[in-house]
Amino acid sequence: MARLAGTGGSVSVATNDVDGIKSWTLDQTFDALESTAFDSSAHRAYIPGLDGWSGSFEGYKNGVPLTIGTEIALILEEVLNSASQMFNGQAIITGLHATTAVDGLVTYSYDFQGTAGLTIATA
Repeated sequence: MARLAGTGGSVSVATNDVDGIKSWTLDQTFDALESTAFDSSAHRAYIPGLDGWSGSFEGYKNGVPLTIGTEIALILEEVLNSASQMFNGQAIITGLHATTAVDGLVTYSYDFQGTAGLTIATA
């Protein structure tokens, strides 16, 4: 499989691109529930539990910021218009971090928490 450059990635909210974004991070988790019992032959045993996902994205301020505490339809795409992965799901904006420096651009970063299942598709 060919390597991909992240230069064409995107973040969309309700199918509208969020302008100015320069990076995003997605963390998927799955709980492993310990089910060790006397009949586990002295080995820890686990069964699948709940899954979840969360992450963040950041970029330059371009327009009105997203509102913290709102649920959004989120689409994270590795590379636009290419055979790459897309991650789709409902999420809540849980954090907004604004940064302003005298020698730099105003940047915003957002944290999000998935509220249901995450759909993973090839673009």
